[in-house]
Amino acid sequence: MAPARPPAPPAAPAPWWRDAVIYQVYLRSFADGNGDGIGDISGLRQRLPHLAALGVDALWITPWYPSPMADGGYDVADYRDIDPVFGTLDAAQSLLEEAHGHGLRLLIDIVPNHTSSEHAWFRRALSEGPSSPVRDRYVFRPGRGPGGELPPNDWRSVFGGPAWTRITEPDGSPGPWYLHLFAPEQPDLNWDDPEVRAEFESVLRFWFDRGVDGVRIDVAHGLVKAPGLPDLGSLDGKLLDGATGDDHPHWDREEVHEIFQGWRSVADTYDDPRVFVAEAWAGAPERLARYVRPDELHTAFNFDYLMTPWRADVLRRVIDDSLGALGAVGAPATWVLSNHDVARHVSRYGRPQPEGRLRSLSDLNEPADLALGTRRARAACLLTLALPGGAYLYQGEELGLWEVEDLPEELLQDPTWHRSGHTDRGRDGCRVPMPWSGDAPPFGFSPGDGQGEPWLPQPEAWKSLTVAAEEGDPSSMLELYRAALRLRRDHPALGDGTLAWDGTAGGGLLSFSRSPGFRCVVNLSDGAVELPAHRRVLLASGPLERYRLPGDTAVWLEV
Repeated sequence: MAPARPPAPPAAPAPWWRDAVIYQVYLRSFADGNGDGIGDISGLRQRLPHLAALGVDALWITPWYPSPMADGGYDVADYRDIDPVFGTLDAAQSLLEEAHGHGLRLLIDIVPNHTSSEHAWFRRALSEGPSSPVRDRYVFRPGRGPGGELPPNDWRSVFGGPAWTRITEPDGSPGPWYLHLFAPEQPDLNWDDPEVRAEFESVLRFWFDRGVDGVRIDVAHGLVKAPGLPDLGSLDGKLLDGATGDDHPHWDREEVHEIFQGWRSVADTYDDPRVFVAEAWAGAPERLARYVRPDELHTAFNFDYLMTPWRADVLRRVIDDSLGALGAVGAPATWVLSNHDVARHVSRYGRPQPEGRLRSLSDLNEPADLALGTRRARAACLLTLALPGGAYLYQGEELGLWEVEDLPEELLQDPTWHRSGHTDRGRDGCRVPMPWSGDAPPFGFSPGDGQGEPWLPQPEAWKSLTVAAEEGDPSSMLELYRAALRLRRDHPALGDGTLAWDGTAGGGLLSFSRSPGFRCVVNLSDGAVELPAHRRVLLASGPLERYRLPGDTAVWLEV
């Protein structure tokens, strides 16, 4: 008799990041621990139990480095320290350890496309004059015209205006121009320079050695510029959408992938490999998938999904395209509804929905119907968390916060407001500080009786949307998110994997199954529809009408 074959070893668990739910903390607006009206590490440490109770797997923190704050910290002056307004390196280390104690991983933001104009490198580049080798670390070019008085090319800043600023040399003479695809206080780095590449790999090791679990890469698609810096010409305007088959001179260039292959090699040297998520604006899912090939980054934000209107046909197409393109390279999809750069989805969904992309409220003319937007946001929560792959939540979406559209003009701080000549209000409306408790601003954002005035004012109407007001209320957005995340973690069908669309769906209906025994149905139409056969309702985004699913409502079914 042949000897019995030994049992196969158990399959290794899938990497945590393939289906993680990651919560974005916009640090200056999350929780104020010292009473100065600005969120900080101390406040975040005190609120970690909220994130643990919510049921997320990790948190991602927006830049906390020393910065003049010309662009909310995305103008970094020192990549190896913490801005005093947020805390200290020791406080960051304590936060990391406490987050791990709550079962939460921690990702930080890194900004490799540009530094602050106050970074030591750039200050040296200006002070040491035209012969300084430090200038090679940035993109300096002579101007056009007889006296070099015109910018080197026609590139435009994302925040408005030209992407070039001319410097004055130490002797007072007019000098070359430097590139800034964002604000003038954010000079672009030259990634052809080996010192730039070595510096950022060193920065990654600095934070990974401290125990940081991963990094979100800002403007991952923008690091490499075309040789010769040719004019944009007809490509002008494609500032965030990236190339769509065109050879764009500064977005989504092929050479950027070599950089990230090097970064992946750094991350993989750790016993618990560190992970990357890319902010990469690409023109098509197939181009986005190039960032998450097996030897490159791990995941990338799905901006196509974020900008999709509340329309069943468009949503299904975007979901299919995302799953197909990313699955082809073995990467999971990620799903995101809001972040610190776009209007909150309660306000986006509370208006008539266009057929095309929906990113800014300036795309929409109607005032928001917040009740409608909230109902759709609740349904979108269940749709998003039922899809295969991972998800990103933006702080406050678990409370149903809406965009604050009436901030006084004198309080607006986003550089878009100033660079657009006060025609685009920018992103401050989605960055208003979190409401935690109480019946009036600042809603427990700051400590003590004499709570500091937040850096942006909160609406009085948020008193019904505080964490304290929603906690324990089964009809609240907070309890819906908690229930959905709990089910998502426990149900064997949810998380990484695949889906199968149900053939009976159509019109304004999305319906898909996941094995074993799970079905998600979302009714995006105005009228109620019959529920399909099921064993029981696991969770619904709103009240059901016996065996019918009302419009703008989603349900999870056991089948």
